[in-house]
Amino acid sequence: MFQRLALAIPNPTTELVHHSVFELLIAVILSAQATDKSVNIATAKLFAVANTPQAILDLGLAGLESYIRTIGLYRSKAKNVLATCQILIEQHQGQVPDNRQALEALPGVGRKTANVILNTAFGHPTIAVDTHLFRLGNRIGIARGKTPLEVEKKLLKNVPSDYLRDAHHLLILHGRYTCTARKPKCTECVIQDLCGYKAKAIA
Repeated sequence: MFQRLALAIPNPTTELVHHSVFELLIAVILSAQATDKSVNIATAKLFAVANTPQAILDLGLAGLESYIRTIGLYRSKAKNVLATCQILIEQHQGQVPDNRQALEALPGVGRKTANVILNTAFGHPTIAVDTHLFRLGNRIGIARGKTPLEVEKKLLKNVPSDYLRDAHHLLILHGRYTCTARKPKCTECVIQDLCGYKAKAIA
């Protein structure tokens, strides 16, 4: 399954535009309940003027909100971003930490966001379960579970070790463009014969 996905998706990485680990962190915080496209539009303008913790702090709350107001929940996200920047400066010399405990201590960063940073920025074999991965885990049958954490644990157990680093992005891109929520494109799917969804739908 993952061998086929890797051939079909030769460059499995995030679609959030970033040029540093810090930019990725801010983009992921802003992406909660928002599309990557909307985040990229906002951060293109934001990062052009402020792409370090201190620079974003210098914008102040109103200044930061003016750049991200097109993103859902922008008021609460702005407060979290500013608080995160303050902690990065005070506790981590302005650098994004590469361990889960420190990441999850940042405002606006939960397990999913921490997993994205650990995987995408630092190459850890973690899998962040968002709506796409939760859907695919249950639909395809490789990691059925009632909670994101349950699906995550089963994916970590079931995904072959050679593909653990790329599994998150292989699945999210497959879910975003092929195994879509409402009308999965089964006829275009490279793993349709390995998936239980079509047989279940027919039954």
